[in-house]
Parts: sequence; structure tokens; C-alpha cells
Amino acid sequence: MNINMLAFAIPLFTSFILLEYFVARKRKLPYYNLHNSIANISIGIAERLCDVFVAGLFYYIYDDLQKNFGLFHIRPGVLLWILLFLLTDLIWYWYHRLAHEINLLWMAHVVHHQSEDFNYTASARITVFQAFVRTGFWAILPLLGFPAGMITSLLLIHGLYPFFIHTRLIGKLGILEYVLVTPSHHRVHHASDEKYLDKNYGDVLIIWDKLFGTFKKEEEEPKYGLTKPLKTYSFLWQHLHFPIELWLAVKSKAGFKEKIKLIFGRPDKLDPGFREKAEQLFNVRQNPATIDKPFNNYVIWQVILLLTGLFVFILFENHLSMPVKIEISLIIVLTLINCGAIMEQKRWVFLVEFLRLSVTLMLPFYSFQFWQTKLFIAFLLAGVLLIYYKPIKRNYLSYIYK
Repeated sequence: MNINMLAFAIPLFTSFILLEYFVARKRKLPYYNLHNSIANISIGIAERLCDVFVAGLFYYIYDDLQKNFGLFHIRPGVLLWILLFLLTDLIWYWYHRLAHEINLLWMAHVVHHQSEDFNYTASARITVFQAFVRTGFWAILPLLGFPAGMITSLLLIHGLYPFFIHTRLIGKLGILEYVLVTPSHHRVHHASDEKYLDKNYGDVLIIWDKLFGTFKKEEEEPKYGLTKPLKTYSFLWQHLHFPIELWLAVKSKAGFKEKIKLIFGRPDKLDPGFREKAEQLFNVRQNPATIDKPFNNYVIWQVILLLTGLFVFILFENHLSMPVKIEISLIIVLTLINCGAIMEQKRWVFLVEFLRLSVTLMLPFYSFQFWQTKLFIAFLLAGVLLIYYKPIKRNYLSYIYK
């Protein structure tokens, strides 16, 4: 059977997240916050979903570059695999460093640093924008002559390691601290303390930070997140706040030269006041109050169903038509927006739930020739369900109009 084995990354990483959670809980360590964890996992779900559509594209780009523009014709060999690993890790270092030093690149990377918790769920905070930017940097490898198969295989293995360094449960690792990026090193990187800022960019090897002067040893426990905390669980706002801030800042500049300097300038030079303007413009509320237990349970079950559904979707994606893939993807995205809106207590959550149910109900009618008929039937059924299904009325209508 033609299945996608990459789907098994979901239960693998989920198992380690649960293991870390239960160990922290047994030791009575407050390393997990429910809503922060859900926000982190939601972003990871979106990234995994996007991979369904873009992973093959990256392979095609590398293959085309190597065949048409490669300087050398490299064949796999032990020494060349080692060289590829070193080059991949070095390129990652410079991509990562520049992503912290240039506003345009920080726009793709900032989501990874928003979490004020530091645990395995934080490693999931990767956006598809970041994947595209990294592909641009790693395009150097096929230009040197490395074949696409070697590059993508190594990137899959290389991408596993960073997950395990996003934890507070593991202390310093002795002699390994001199060569590898350890959890201790990466805790420094995710810190918002001034003395820890812009340090430890390495992905697997810490030698690049020591070589280029960006290494910092962990001393006291860091404070995590952005220097100006975002204070939101909104799936949409976590992705869009910095592009909007940068857009407002660019608009405020008079000349073209000044606008370009700002776009390629440092994030720490951007006036924090633009965050407040962006929040006012889109009526973003910080520090939402605690939601009731039924809402918490509803969101938790949505995430569980999403992870299960995404696993099945990726596993059997090769057997699905493109219209079905798009519909399933839309359901997942709407659910992610919905979960964030519930945690944020947004009044428009009912509309998102209606759209989500409508798209879900469209799936059984995918063979209909006319999409207008399918849409009408789905809207009609979703409306009836929302009117007469009591748990939904209790969880939404009573909340909206309370």
C-alpha cells in the first residue's frame, strides 16, 4: 500500500510531549500551561499540514538546481555525507542568525520565539514561511552539486535533533556541551533576558557559535518568550502580528530609502509602539480571562481529533484527490482558528464554527458535479445542527450572549 511514512512523526513527537508533561507533573514542575501548549501544537499542526503541499516542491527545486546549475556532480559517499552535514548545519547557523538580525526574515521566524513556556511543544512553532526561507538558504547545496535525494534525506534527519533540545528537564551534558547544541544552550537562545539575547544560533553543532562569537553559557534560569510578550493564544494573530507591525512601521517612513532600511533593519530597532497600534487596529485583547472548563475540554478534544485526523490524512494522502485534500486542509485550518478564538473568547467564534461544520459536511458530497449544490446542502445541515444540537448551543450561544 502506498502510504506516507512521514505521518508517524506525529505519534512519535506527541509521545515525547506527553512523556515530558507527565515527568514534569510528577516532579511538580510548572513547565506546562494548557493554553500555551495548545497554541504551540496548533502552529505545529499547521506546519505539518503545509508540508503535504510543499515538501515535494522543495525536492523539485533542489533537483532542478542541481541538474541545471550544479558546479559539481556529487555522488553519495561517507566523506561527502559528512561534508553535507557540516555544510547544512553551517548554513542553518547563518540563516538562523540573519533571521534574528533582519526584520524581513524575523517576520518568518518570530512565531518560534513567542512561547513563554519552554518545552517540547515549543519546538512545534515553525511556520511554512520559515520553511520557504530556509529552502532559499539551503539552495546553495544543490548549486554546489549535492543531489536532491541526499539533501532532503539529511534534512529529515537533521530536523529531528532540534525537537529534543526544547526542554527544561535535561540539565547540562558534560563534555557534549563543547560540541553539540544541548538543551542548556538552546534555553539561552529562547531567553528574553538581555544578557542572553542573540546567542546560540546553532542547530546541531555549537561550534559555529563559538567560532563566530555568538556563544553564551547558561547561568541562571532564563525567562522565555519575546522581549515584548505577545500575550495571546490567537492562531491568526501569532502569525500576522509582526508583518502588520512592520507594515505600519514602513508606512510611517517618508522616503523609499528609509523604508528599505527598515525592512532590512534589526528587529530590536523597531519601535514597540507599532505593536500597540496593530493591536488597536485589529482590536486584539491581551491577557484573556480564564475560560470555563467545558470550553477547555472542547478545545482539548479538538486538538486530539486534529492530531489523529492529521496523522490519517498524511498517511493516506497519496490516495486522496486534490479537492478532498483542500477540503480537509480547510477544515483543519478553521479548527485551529476556532481553538484560538475560543481561548481568546472572541465573539466571532460562532461564525468560524458554522463555516467549519459546513466545510466538514461538504466532504460526503465531494462527488457532486456542482459545488454550489454541495455548498448549499452543507450550509443547510450546519445551520440545523447549530440550532438543535444542545451541547453546541450551550458552548457557544450561551457564551456569546451572556
